[in-house]
Amino acid sequence: MNQIQIGINEIAGARRLAEHCHHQALNAGWWNDPETGEPHELTPERFAQKLCLIHSEVSEAMEGHRKGLMDDKLPHRQMTEVELADAVIRIFDLGGRAGHDIIGAVIEKLAYNAERADHKPENRAAPGGKKY
Repeated sequence: MNQIQIGINEIAGARRLAEHCHHQALNAGWWNDPETGEPHELTPERFAQKLCLIHSEVSEAMEGHRKGLMDDKLPHRQMTEVELADAVIRIFDLGGRAGHDIIGAVIEKLAYNAERADHKPENRAAPGGKKY
């Protein structure tokens, strides 16, 4: 597998960012019952609910792109980039709660994809290739 040229400091920083996203969600009570304050367990149903929230952020990014909108909370930024950021924040939060090493998986997946035949430009352009 091809090694990605990412330094230890960048990886450590990315892991801190992912952890920060999860801890911020914990502190904001996103993993507690809003009425009782009791912590939520990570049941299969709650995991699926959190995946749907990630999907909703991606859908909002698509809508912002389709309409060419600026974000209403960060009006100096395009809605697309803010909603994609929201999706990443939710992914890091869910990954943190589930005990997943999202950053490690991203690094490994990038290295794997760099060697995949179906990710080479000539193969993507070929009949039946992975083109849009």
